[in-house]
Amino acid sequence: MADYDYDVLVIGAGPGGYVAAIRAAQLGLKTACAESRETLGGTCLNVGCIPSKVLLNASELFHEAASGALARHGVKLGEVSLDLPAMLADKDEAVKGLTGGIEYLFKKNKVDWLKGHATFKDAHTVEVAGKTATAKNIVIATGSSVTPLPGVEIDNAKGVVVDSTGALSFAKVPEHLVVIGGGVIGLELGSVWGRLGAKVTVIEYLDQILPGMDGEVRKEAAKVFLKQGFDIKTGTKVTRCSSPSAAVRTPRSSGWKRSGSNSTSAARLRRTTSSRPRFPACGRWAT
Repeated sequence: MADYDYDVLVIGAGPGGYVAAIRAAQLGLKTACAESRETLGGTCLNVGCIPSKVLLNASELFHEAASGALARHGVKLGEVSLDLPAMLADKDEAVKGLTGGIEYLFKKNKVDWLKGHATFKDAHTVEVAGKTATAKNIVIATGSSVTPLPGVEIDNAKGVVVDSTGALSFAKVPEHLVVIGGGVIGLELGSVWGRLGAKVTVIEYLDQILPGMDGEVRKEAAKVFLKQGFDIKTGTKVTRCSSPSAAVRTPRSSGWKRSGSNSTSAARLRRTTSSRPRFPACGRWAT
């Protein structure tokens, strides 16, 4: 019988990976988890579901206070101002607490964290940070990455044309935010910055926002976002995006304007197109 370092080795410490690793260890299996991020939790905890929900909640509270919506409940406030650095710090603190909690659970359940990218050497062997580890069973839980959109180049460092990660950390509220993609993620962060004062334009290729959802849900959701002040352009294809002005160009057939090439400019542009499976360096052994 082959002698392995681990019974189970999980590649990826997102919600799928860390739960699998912890449960395997609880069932008595010697377990390791390879993760290249500095913190555990994957996209969801670090730059996805958790930070976006913190900002959604905080921005809703700000909007209620600043818009005077609380006055009808008898709560009258003076001048309301936004402290964006404090809001972003609160988001980071929430992320730190949850990712730290996963690390604690790894230690408690004796799951070894192999820090670095995992590369398959054969069906039972991976290399992580120059060291080799073997396992009887290997679970691939590497999540997904954003599908590239031709004509749109992401540069989160510049903070002009960004993906969902970059849109979590704008240094200031953009005057005009253009969101490419009318899915859940784009509408979610569009709501955040819209409540904080940005003009929001959503460009969706299909005939309605929220592709794949129930038709009635999509229709009613559109009413909610229009009420929030969103400018929603459906049936519209983005053919090119240029920085630093974040100008977006669409073909004349989009219906955005009656004739000529269509374009709009924004202080920030956020791409939220669909994701695709991520299999970095897995090779044929992952199939």
